[in-house]
Amino acid sequence: MLRLFTIESGAITEIPIGEGADLKQLVGQAKWIDAHDPTDTERELVSSLLRIDLPESDDVEEIETSARYFTDKSGLHVHSLFLSKSEGRHTTVTVACILQSERLITIRDGDVADFRLLRLRARRRQVRCKDVETLLVTLLEQKVENHADTLEDLHRELEKVSHAVLEDDDSDLEESIEQLAKLEDSNGKVRLCLMDNQRAISFLLRHLQSRNEHRETLHEIGRDIDALMSHTTFLFDKINFLMDSTQGFINIEQNQIIKIFSIAAVVFLPPTVVASIYGMNFHFMPELEWKYGFPFAIALMIASGVAPLVYFKKKGWL
Repeated sequence: MLRLFTIESGAITEIPIGEGADLKQLVGQAKWIDAHDPTDTERELVSSLLRIDLPESDDVEEIETSARYFTDKSGLHVHSLFLSKSEGRHTTVTVACILQSERLITIRDGDVADFRLLRLRARRRQVRCKDVETLLVTLLEQKVENHADTLEDLHRELEKVSHAVLEDDDSDLEESIEQLAKLEDSNGKVRLCLMDNQRAISFLLRHLQSRNEHRETLHEIGRDIDALMSHTTFLFDKINFLMDSTQGFINIEQNQIIKIFSIAAVVFLPPTVVASIYGMNFHFMPELEWKYGFPFAIALMIASGVAPLVYFKKKGWL
């Protein structure tokens, strides 16, 4: 799917694509071409009109710095990681950004909330852009802001789990471990995106040297990233602490159960011994002809079972 935008009087305006529209002409007029999971026909159209080769998915996913940030005849390439949320879990989507002198092209396979938010803000005239360079910097700036919002949400979720683990006696500890695992995974995805942003900003600072306002904005974004990286470290530490605490509480509960079974075994051992003795079939047993032999055996078994309980209670083991 192609979305086309132009920049008019410092505002981003979407170019409507109606039925029967001359797509070639519209693509040529666009300042920003956003290709979301483009079809082969759309890729061929953009490539032929702009005389560039759009990167394939395998090329976009390369992790080497030289493969993610480079310049060639097509323009300046930045393959940046964006955060996406699907089915309650965070994932990363690599977006290929090609910056030319008069045009920005973004190619992505997955849905990214940052692009929806940028389009919404553009329709409300909340985004001001002089040119496509400013648009790319604005996109990165908004992405870091969304990472900060995501970290705030993760911190609030972590506080709920912390209350359940440390203060709620009736909480489901196994469910808490599952929630902590999801939070750890999401925090790791955010940190990965922040690290990718650092490399992207370093690359842009080297290649956007003519625009001082861009350099100042990029330096400010870099400072924000440093602060957010520290926050992800704090969240990792707290998640690990809560994970260890949860596992410790589970071990304590399991030990308590084993302790109960051990005490029960000790308590029932003496009565079992008494019952075994009087279950012997020897002919000469004094209590066989005794009138009170059976009540005596029962009382002896009860006493032999109560005695360990009293001893354990006095020792503080119960």
